[in-house]
Amino acid sequence: MQQRSEETRERILSSALACFAEAGYDATGVAAICQRAGVSKGAFYHHFASKQALFLALLDEWLDAIDGQMATTRTTAASVPEGLTSMASMFGQVFRDASGKLPMMLQFWTQAAKDPLIWEATMAPFRRYHDLFAGIIAAGVAEGSLATTDPPAAARAIVALSVGMLLQGVLDPDATDWAQAADDGVRLLLAGLLRRDT
Repeated sequence: MQQRSEETRERILSSALACFAEAGYDATGVAAICQRAGVSKGAFYHHFASKQALFLALLDEWLDAIDGQMATTRTTAASVPEGLTSMASMFGQVFRDASGKLPMMLQFWTQAAKDPLIWEATMAPFRRYHDLFAGIIAAGVAEGSLATTDPPAAARAIVALSVGMLLQGVLDPDATDWAQAADDGVRLLLAGLLRRDT
């Protein structure tokens, strides 16, 4: 019974993802999601209180996968530069894994401009990643592998680079290999942060 309920929930999520990516959040109704998922409205509301709650669940699911990958990378790296380099490579994997989901980023940002709850849910990860990278940079300065720098400023640059690459990947997916471009960009930024003994 539990497995069947989880399968239904996952079917609703994947159907909603496809509907939102194709038609947009505003134009997609619960009925369309239910029809695509092959479930009743009762089943939908058993799992999600509203279309907004479903939308936020999609955002959480995507971010949880990224958080898990980043946590693994941080704990297995021998040094901060090694960890950041691994994260740069992981960012490329995020592009590949989420290639069909990237249009949803535009939907998240569009809805965030209209809905305070979605705005808060969309901005919270940026703040969390800023704090995470500021801590990583500070640890690199402390261990002596990174040059003395302003960790919050470096963290803002890393987050801005990541978000900018995601946005470009959404708007112009065929312009380049965005996974490689993101990897190259983080490596360039890291090269400027490395400590160089004179």
